[in-house]
Amino acid sequence: MRRRAGTWWIGWILGGLLLSIGVATLVGRAVERRAQAEAFAKIDSDARLRQGLLTSEIARFRLLPLALADDRDVIAAVRGDAAARLTLNAKLAALARSTSASVIYVVGRDGVAIAASNAGEPGSFVGSSYAFRRYYRDAVRTGAGTQFALGTVSHRPGLYLSRRTPEGGVVVVKLEFDRIEREWRAAGGITFVTDAAGVILISSEPRWRFATTRSIAPAVAAAVRADSGAATLKMPPFAMLGDSLRLNGQRRTLQHAVNPPGEEGWQVHLAMPLPPTIGDTVRTSALAAAALTLALVGAVWGLWQRSRRRAMRTVELEAAVAERTQELRAEIEERIAAEARAAELRDGLRQANRLAALGQITASVAHETAQPVAAIRNYVAAARQLLTRGDTGAVDDNLGAIARLTDRIGLVTAELRGFARKGSGTIGPIRLAEVIDGARLILKERLSTVGFDVPPIPNDLMVIAGRVRLEQVLVNLLRNAVEALAGTPDPRIAIELHADPQTISLIVADNGPGIDPSVAERMFTPFVTSRANGLGLGLVIAQDIMTDMGGTLRLLPSERGARFEVTLRRVP
Repeated sequence: MRRRAGTWWIGWILGGLLLSIGVATLVGRAVERRAQAEAFAKIDSDARLRQGLLTSEIARFRLLPLALADDRDVIAAVRGDAAARLTLNAKLAALARSTSASVIYVVGRDGVAIAASNAGEPGSFVGSSYAFRRYYRDAVRTGAGTQFALGTVSHRPGLYLSRRTPEGGVVVVKLEFDRIEREWRAAGGITFVTDAAGVILISSEPRWRFATTRSIAPAVAAAVRADSGAATLKMPPFAMLGDSLRLNGQRRTLQHAVNPPGEEGWQVHLAMPLPPTIGDTVRTSALAAAALTLALVGAVWGLWQRSRRRAMRTVELEAAVAERTQELRAEIEERIAAEARAAELRDGLRQANRLAALGQITASVAHETAQPVAAIRNYVAAARQLLTRGDTGAVDDNLGAIARLTDRIGLVTAELRGFARKGSGTIGPIRLAEVIDGARLILKERLSTVGFDVPPIPNDLMVIAGRVRLEQVLVNLLRNAVEALAGTPDPRIAIELHADPQTISLIVADNGPGIDPSVAERMFTPFVTSRANGLGLGLVIAQDIMTDMGGTLRLLPSERGARFEVTLRRVP
């Protein structure tokens, strides 16, 4: 009997050890997979952030060729004005410094550079022919072009953004990515960008530039070399292993994340080593699982021993055991009931959160439409009184005002998205009075803080424009005037109307501090602003809108305050 008991004890120990080893292995693998998944998710998130940085850097420079294409100095320089070319060289140099562009230059109709931000420097582009460049040919053919290539003078890689001018010239901005590559290196890992052919163009590892990431056909490789100016394409610096990269000549394996192709057809890749803490976490989890398993085995052994001793007790102890069992059952039922109540409370809390979010959205919409709705309510009350008097003409006027206010509510909710981008829509005859009323409605709260004078606008006065786009121009001018009047005693804004047989002129004037002469000369140049938080693009976009509608926007001389004139074509 004693031998049997001793043999049984050894079996329990061996079984517990084997079970703990198996559980530790399974837990270790599960923890390792989870830790790797979390690390890869972080790498993927970092890759998206780095792609966002690259996309925003390119988008920041796309407006430059578009804005410069209609510049009067650019147009005059393309026409052959020597004085305009000298002025344009200085303007391009200042713009390149303020925007951190590598170089900005203008190519004439014959493909030869006629002005550049590096004019007068040893590596000046002026006088060099760029007719062979794809970005030049694409701009001449389609109006715009994009090309990543080595510079023929600087021999530095960069992205060329081009735009055709009305006179047949081409404005080119070169963007280099040295700063982004330094930021990527500082952020850790290896970041690189590939084109559609799988060739590395930008990389935090400079040696990887113009290296292939996969096998490509000889014809494709020749086309890439010809387009980029690279003498040769390097061999892949790594081997792809699923979601990992194995660097050539090293045993190190890096986790690899890649983003979908962006607007340029480029893909941003990020390779990062797995954090060393994963191995420590796996070992700690495995040891903890083994210790817990052994503890459970010991607990089971103790319970078995206790039940064995309990079976040997007398009948008097069986009643106590039954009573204790009943107590445990009641405790379990109480815990189950408590968990059910907790689940109900959690559902109630989630419902309350959803109702709170719905209330915030409702409050925002109600705030923006409260004034038009209140005006509608007043018109309805007045209409009722007028009906009792029999004044049907006044009632009809009130109903017309209510209809216009309901239209304005739609405009107010649409304007909540802001006028940050250039609008779209058809151009045709519209009532000028409705446009001014729309702009006043959008800026009603801001205009209430200043004196606002508007002359009577005939209801039959029609102009050629797009209603929403013209409202955007007026809102921009009025909002700038309100912001300029901050801190001015007795602030006032006035709209002046001047009508000719063919044109209509609207002048927005304020009695603020006016515009600094140094800023006024470049008021309609991108990124020029006198406000600390301004982008310097509002007036540029407004002038572009007026040009598209066949009108003009200009700054008038003024002894006090600022005066902007909007000229529109009049409907006969």
